[in-house]
Amino acid sequence: MIEQTAIISSSLDHRTRLLEGMARCVATKGYADTTIADIATAARVSKRTFYEHFRTKQECLISLYENASQRGLNSLAKAIEPEQQWPARVDHAVKAYFSHLAANPLLMRTLFIDVLAVGPEGLQARRKVHQQLAELIASTAEQPDSELNVWQANAIIGSLTEIVLQAIEQDRVEQLPECADEAAQVIRAAMQSTLAHPIVPPASDADPT
Repeated sequence: MIEQTAIISSSLDHRTRLLEGMARCVATKGYADTTIADIATAARVSKRTFYEHFRTKQECLISLYENASQRGLNSLAKAIEPEQQWPARVDHAVKAYFSHLAANPLLMRTLFIDVLAVGPEGLQARRKVHQQLAELIASTAEQPDSELNVWQANAIIGSLTEIVLQAIEQDRVEQLPECADEAAQVIRAAMQSTLAHPIVPPASDADPT
């Protein structure tokens, strides 16, 4: 997710400074208690500048979520080495993912829970990120004779998300890397079973004609 910044440089563009200001505020005050004035102050800009980039606090949160998630996906993608066997790629991917989340424990509740409280827009943003993550997970299992489809990868994402949510609830996000080996083992077993016995996705309700 987005890296925590001790001092927001005035050389950054206003939008980036506002996102980092939002990240700092929710990390210290929580999303519910963060105001637009707080975000503007942390970003060292005026409220007028805030409204030039975002219509609402919710819109700023979704932008932060999308920005932070993209950084996480980039970190995850870099950890996947195509020349390795797929089990090793899974191990590295899970370790990189959990380590990245653990680096920002105070921000995790906002990015995994609060984003859903902003309504359909938050849900849509999360689904888009999960789709990208599913495609990335599916790519780690690609083999000459079989592959994991995105529908199956989404089921695996559900398992990872549940592990993260439990860590958030139990205030042990920083300890997520300690769970990486066990989580990777479970995911490898699920993927191996799925690759050996492919699951057919539900048929579309669309009229084939």
